[in-house]
Amino acid sequence: MSPFTREQLLELLQSYTSLAGIDLSGVNLESINLSGVNLNSANLWGARLTGAHLEGVDLSRANLHYANLSGADLSDAKLSETDLSGASLHNANLSRVDLSKANLTGANLEGADLDHADLHHANLRGARLTGASLGAHT
Repeated sequence: MSPFTREQLLELLQSYTSLAGIDLSGVNLESINLSGVNLNSANLWGARLTGAHLEGVDLSRANLHYANLSGADLSDAKLSETDLSGASLHNANLSRVDLSKANLTGANLEGADLDHADLHHANLRGARLTGASLGAHT
């Protein structure tokens, strides 16, 4: 469990744009705006990020195992080599997202927008893609 509360995280964001490696496991970050923040290698295991604004965020090599990102906007985000196994990305905006080498095993991507997403070498075994927009991708 993260040592930070939502309020403490908001204070941190006022001073820093890089929170690389931070432990935010299990924290409720619903509807938070983290656009453009560096969360490279962060631990967000089981975090609640429903409806969050994560446009352009760097979550490369982050742990989002079992995180809830339903309805989140991750457009233009970097999620290469990220562990999203068991995560809920239901109705999430993943357009133009770098998901190369990401682990999406068992993830819920139902209704997600994956247009122009980079899925090279991503593991989608057991992922639910019903209603997902796969349009053009790289």
